[in-house]
Amino acid sequence: MTQGPWTAWPVVEPQEGRLGARPAPMPGGGESGPARLRRLLLRSVPAAAVLYSVFADHHPGGPVEGLAAAAGVVAVGFLIRAFHRATRLQAAWASTGCAALLLAVAGLAEWRGFTVAAAILAFGCSIVGMQRLPLALGAAVLVVGLGGWVLVTHQSWLGAVLTLGASSLGGYVLRAEGEQRHRLRIQERAARAAEAESAALGERARIARDIHDVLAHSLSAQLVHLEAARLRIEQEEPGPFRDQILQRVVAARSMARDGLAETRQALSALRGDMAPLGDYLREVAASDGAEIEVAGIPRPVPAEASQTVRRVAQEALTNVRKHAPGARVRIDLTYGEGELVLCVRDSGRGGGGAAPAELASSGSGYGLLGMRERAELLGGTLDAGPDGAEGKGYRVRLRVPA
Repeated sequence: MTQGPWTAWPVVEPQEGRLGARPAPMPGGGESGPARLRRLLLRSVPAAAVLYSVFADHHPGGPVEGLAAAAGVVAVGFLIRAFHRATRLQAAWASTGCAALLLAVAGLAEWRGFTVAAAILAFGCSIVGMQRLPLALGAAVLVVGLGGWVLVTHQSWLGAVLTLGASSLGGYVLRAEGEQRHRLRIQERAARAAEAESAALGERARIARDIHDVLAHSLSAQLVHLEAARLRIEQEEPGPFRDQILQRVVAARSMARDGLAETRQALSALRGDMAPLGDYLREVAASDGAEIEVAGIPRPVPAEASQTVRRVAQEALTNVRKHAPGARVRIDLTYGEGELVLCVRDSGRGGGGAAPAELASSGSGYGLLGMRERAELLGGTLDAGPDGAEGKGYRVRLRVPA
């Protein structure tokens, strides 16, 4: 059934600061003695006052009537608790049944002479019905409850109108106040989440500045010095020692250049200005002469998942260059429902050599073993193994939630 203004249930939430509400637990794990005593008094004193008013208005005629009155008080307590629970569960039939029983008890109390008890039950049930039930159902409970009370007590038409109008207005005001409080809680939670996100972005920006000022500057200086060393060594007379030193300097320069590039990628990730994942993979594939295909509808993904895909793609291509130079490589990226799937395949060595075995480390310094652990931290998986009918090629497959 489509819910409209008259059939929709109001929002009911626990209310901090409400009279008699349970306070937040103390850091030690329990509630303090004074707080427990205050809560007990807030609940017991009004109940005792109501009971005194009920029985001061009409004394039981004997032991039997006294026991019946006590049993009625207990039954009403259970009915009120059941009515409260049924409205929280938004159970229409249970709520209606409890309200009908409470109004029936009110009529019985009026018949037996407990006028105060009848008035409390009739007014309380009607106002709470307007506050916690759909408007159509709450209005019906109010009309039946207070209409019956007006007829039994022979109120004038003006008194009847004022009674029904004031009670309905009071219940509706309580209902609107509860819904407004719920909206304010939602806005407060959203504000806290935005504040936490802003603080996290500020911290990431600070880390990015520190990395840029220290690590990136240091790597850039190393590149300058290594390039100067390479140029100086190339001016020496050729020989085994000179060639060995030149090879080490060129390798160190290459490692520093790769480290600087990866540092810049990390800075982009921290600042949130990374290139789209598909564009990055196409650029990497073009530089390595690999084929690439992107399936699914591209969408923004979390920075952690995007960075993991980039690292795994980079590591897989590094392993291909290291263990199967000249092999054909294909990269497949799939935007699935709630996940990203990356698959990097190579055709293997031209002579049908074995698949790479050194997966724990590579020239980039990360290694597929580290990437597998990183994927598992995100709730994903990484599989690597021989590919193809003859097992000549190799396949790396990553799946991460995104």
